[in-house]
Amino acid sequence: MRDPLNKTITTIQPSGIRKFFDVVHEMKDAISLGVGEPDFDTPWHIRDEGIYSLEKGKTHYTSNAGLKELKTEIDRYLNRHYGISYDVDHEIMVTIGGSEAIDAAMRAMLDPGDEVLIPQPSYVSYVPCAVLAGGVPVVIELKAENEFRLTAEELEAAITPKTKLLVLPFPNNPTGAIMEKSDLEKIAEVIKKHDIFVLSDEIYSELTYLEKHVTIASLPGMWERTIVINGFSKSHAMTGWRLGYACGPRVIIEQMLKIHQFAIMCAPSTSQYAGVEALKNGDEDVAQMREEYNGRRRYLLHRFKEMGLSCFEPFGAFYVFPCISEFGMTSEQFATELLNTEKLAVVPGTAFGDCGEGFIRISYAYSLENLKEAMNRMEAFITGLRKQGEKQA
Repeated sequence: MRDPLNKTITTIQPSGIRKFFDVVHEMKDAISLGVGEPDFDTPWHIRDEGIYSLEKGKTHYTSNAGLKELKTEIDRYLNRHYGISYDVDHEIMVTIGGSEAIDAAMRAMLDPGDEVLIPQPSYVSYVPCAVLAGGVPVVIELKAENEFRLTAEELEAAITPKTKLLVLPFPNNPTGAIMEKSDLEKIAEVIKKHDIFVLSDEIYSELTYLEKHVTIASLPGMWERTIVINGFSKSHAMTGWRLGYACGPRVIIEQMLKIHQFAIMCAPSTSQYAGVEALKNGDEDVAQMREEYNGRRRYLLHRFKEMGLSCFEPFGAFYVFPCISEFGMTSEQFATELLNTEKLAVVPGTAFGDCGEGFIRISYAYSLENLKEAMNRMEAFITGLRKQGEKQA
């Protein structure tokens, strides 16, 4: 019998994020700090709008690119918050979460052999999406001493004549790193110099704690070479609604829309009506959740300091990325023993690229009560490791 499988897909490994959580679900009294999903319910007024749309029978296909009302609110939202604007008829496309937008952008932009620069540690889907689109992923290893920011020097060193696209994943999953305006200005000069494009994944743009997020698309000469990816999952606690969007030059969005038409048709109408309400009246919800996340972030950093566990201060998303290299274990070994010993699940840093070795990702999209118990377990675990190390010494 012939091999029924595509050779490219068989080379791609499953996501490293989920590995531990099948075990967690079967483990009594286990705590998971691994999944990047808000613990908040979608705000009631947003849910209510989705329910209302069902009651009114608004259950039909929308246009492929999405409800015009939603695209109009997306444009207003981006203009209000980040100072960028788009033609709602030709430059905005509503997707099934940000993940579909990433996939469609790469498939629309890449020819076989085009190189895609991917800073790591970063979200797990960039490399597979580049490969599936026929591109060649080129990893740029971000450094803890630079607070995991991408520098202009690192970018310049990675560019070749085959480079076409830079993925800009900030605020960053898993590190929580951000790029400030001054950082982006230096990056933008390199991008324009080499005439490459940017896929800017800004799904965590509302979750910053140092300064307001700046999109690279707002800088001079960058709008026309940037696809902005965003959505509702993290900012408005709408993960299960599967609603995202892509914005950019018409010449790119129109080709992305072809892929979306044939693969998806349109995003769920119920989710789109809820999204309109989220953008119109959800700013206060976002602010309240951001304040709560910030309190949790500061709590974790305080506990790490008490434990003597090294961790740079992240100013975005809802993750911390502490260093565990002092224990002489790989990230996967550390996470496995922590789960088996203390029933606490975290994600090995290597799930987000090889340069994540020596780190673990902890999500603080969990209640403060859970985080306090989790940190007690973490402290007990690393105290035991240190005592064991002293005996062996």
